[in-house]
Amino acid sequence: MVLNYIWIAFFVIAFIVALLKLVFMGDTTIFPAMVDSTFDTAKSAFEISIGLTGMLALWLGIMKVGERAGLVNFLARILSPVFTRLFPDIPKGHPAAGSIFMNIAANMLGLDNAATPLGLKAMEQMQELNPKKDTATNPMIMFLVLNTSGLTIVPVSILAYRAQQGAAQPTDVFIPILLATAVATLVGIIATALYQKINIFNRTLMLTLIGMVLFIAVVVWGFSQLSGAMMNVVSTSVTAILLMTIIVGFLIAGMCKRINVYDAFIDGAKDGFTTAVRIIPYLVAFLVAIGVFRASGAMDWLLDGIKWVVAATGCDAQFVDALPTALMKPLSGSGARGMMMEEMTTFGADSFVGRLACLFQGSTDTTFYILAVYFGSVSVKYTRHAVACGLLADLAGIIAAIVLCYMFFG
Repeated sequence: MVLNYIWIAFFVIAFIVALLKLVFMGDTTIFPAMVDSTFDTAKSAFEISIGLTGMLALWLGIMKVGERAGLVNFLARILSPVFTRLFPDIPKGHPAAGSIFMNIAANMLGLDNAATPLGLKAMEQMQELNPKKDTATNPMIMFLVLNTSGLTIVPVSILAYRAQQGAAQPTDVFIPILLATAVATLVGIIATALYQKINIFNRTLMLTLIGMVLFIAVVVWGFSQLSGAMMNVVSTSVTAILLMTIIVGFLIAGMCKRINVYDAFIDGAKDGFTTAVRIIPYLVAFLVAIGVFRASGAMDWLLDGIKWVVAATGCDAQFVDALPTALMKPLSGSGARGMMMEEMTTFGADSFVGRLACLFQGSTDTTFYILAVYFGSVSVKYTRHAVACGLLADLAGIIAAIVLCYMFFG
């Protein structure tokens, strides 16, 4: 229901803004631009879905091998003490726990191509436990919030973009991004746990959260000992090695279990194709709404209003120039990436705005895209508190990014 109102709001606000521009500013190009945007974004949504087909086929095929080899169930049993408390409605040892872990691990390593198919697999397994197929369950929402908070330990793509833009030290945003995304994740977990009445002070959960913080601290310390060039090499190499280890490890496990690995892969790949087709309507719906909102100029008016308010309070307003990336990130990953590149080009990769745009890009994830794709893949219509908790995690990441950017680069 919340997504319904948000979707309508994008169109209504865009229409009102365009009408005001036409009447008071005489802008006769605004409505044609909005119509053109509907065609362009609908085409983009279809192309994104087609582009996902190969990834989904590959990774759902690999996951099917892992399932039949018993690896997913093995992971589920290992994670049972934590997952039974964070996801109390998922039975102990259920395969969904293993899929959730694989998805979160892929996200933390910046393996977006692997994370999405693994996440869709987890959603399908949780949907099997769902008594009301059109309504999101508590485990689904907690899982979605973990995804939208965007915890990433190695932001390889952002470091690469900074290098392309000529940053003197492309990796200088690494630690601030890690801290900002950790804040977003912790806030998302706590907010969702409070809403679902999960006891976050449980000994197992507390030790897990503390362990996560310590692990991040160790990673930060380890990377801080490396030069910028070596940091790029290590982060890229580690993610690539882990990715190939997962693929080869699953295949070898399948051989050891004497299953037909090839047939298992094909069965999973078929599921990937059908999933890619199923999410097309959901992607078209939201990407068209976002495109119309941007084309109307509503985003520019929003930013100008924020800048005016900040300036009126006497606060430093230079962070507002980077806000397009922050505001676009929950709506569109490619849009936010474009904003980040534009801000680095305009202000400089090593400027305050350029660095803050990178922090915004790395501190949160594409909330509405994730909700549309993941819930759309299992035909869930009623998202309950998923949007509120996901956006709260995004807000925490944005605030943390601004504070950290002033601390490190202000």
